[in-house]
Amino acid sequence: MVVRFVRVVGPKGQVVIPKEVRDLLGLKPGSRVVFEVEEGGVVRLKPELSPESVVEEFASCVPRDKKLKEKVDLKALLEEEVLERHGVPRR
Repeated sequence: MVVRFVRVVGPKGQVVIPKEVRDLLGLKPGSRVVFEVEEGGVVRLKPELSPESVVEEFASCVPRDKKLKEKVDLKALLEEEVLERHGVPRR
């Protein structure tokens, strides 16, 4: 289903997201959104996913019997990767 809303771009380049769209996407004041621009001028507007939900979505594609049994400290893993890439010796 495609729903169309026509809006006017203001002098500062701003456009108001219609209430119906905000409600559908669960957008509240302060929500962060992502604009994806495709060839041909197609623009998609999506709520920004939190890092936790991205990891959860990624992890959910693994069969249940293969999932990790305990939580992984992603921050520590990322820090370790950054240190390794920049040649900083580990403590």
